[in-house]
Amino acid sequence: MKKFDVTALGELLVDFTENGMSAQGNPLLEANPGGAPCNVLSMLQNLGKKTAFIGKVGADMFGTMLTQAVKDQGINIDNLVTDDTVHTTLAFVHTGVDGDRDFSFYRNPGADMMLREEEIQQEIFADTKIFHFGTLSMTDLRMEQVTKHAVKKAKEQGAVISFDPNLRPPLWKKLGDAADKMWYGISQCDILKISDDEISFLTGTADIDQGIGKIMEQYCPALICATMGKDGSKAYYKGKSVYAEPFLQKNTIETTGAGDTFMACILNTVLDKGINGLSENDMYEMLRFANAAASIITTRKGALKVMPQNQEIRDMLQEG
Repeated sequence: MKKFDVTALGELLVDFTENGMSAQGNPLLEANPGGAPCNVLSMLQNLGKKTAFIGKVGADMFGTMLTQAVKDQGINIDNLVTDDTVHTTLAFVHTGVDGDRDFSFYRNPGADMMLREEEIQQEIFADTKIFHFGTLSMTDLRMEQVTKHAVKKAKEQGAVISFDPNLRPPLWKKLGDAADKMWYGISQCDILKISDDEISFLTGTADIDQGIGKIMEQYCPALICATMGKDGSKAYYKGKSVYAEPFLQKNTIETTGAGDTFMACILNTVLDKGINGLSENDMYEMLRFANAAASIITTRKGALKVMPQNQEIRDMLQEG
């Protein structure tokens, strides 16, 4: 028996999100724990799974806050390292009227970029069922090498590999480099979660089916899930595709964490049912559950500490 259902590697940071105005007319910013990998793990914890995180924060007030927040979610932090020389990464999130976001990052470098290969506890790879990563741990050459080492070791130990590009253009000096790292992740993974914007960026087409077709001409992960925001989601598996409708919320305030919530729910289904024998009904129910969970997180500020509970999601599915 493996100790962890999912282990993730990558960024752990503070998302400063807008939360009203001060008496002086200045915007108030709320410091929310964030970072896609730990958002995914937090949702999985709510679904009863055991998770672990590999990453680094600074020896500063934000690093202390993040460490405690991740620990409070039940995520194993034995391989969360503290850096005495580089500050914790910060992200400032501007939310538009439709809930979409623009990001400004303070990460040149940030502590999450400074993890070294020798700081990773190698035994964790033999102890995990699914290893999850994204592209933001590959914006820097040294951290790219660490990420690729971790993927290699996880594959050697028989872990299922999960990848979410989580494209953030401001963090790349050249967008061509982002595309290269996306293709690397796709080449390595068994489970791919990719958004409509990322499909368009990578393949040059806004048509989801055509874009996924272009991806599968190059590489063919066992399970591909495409998210389309207000238009729902699709799953591609063993030559079949399944669509599930969205759960639209009147009180959506921002989309931070929606993709991570969705990703966690996909991994939860794979953990429960396996990756080799999913039926079309399994895929449809998987997408509906993930869509419902993602819709709930859009009604909340932040993500990591406010992921929906299992019963909340099931109640939404019953209602609609």
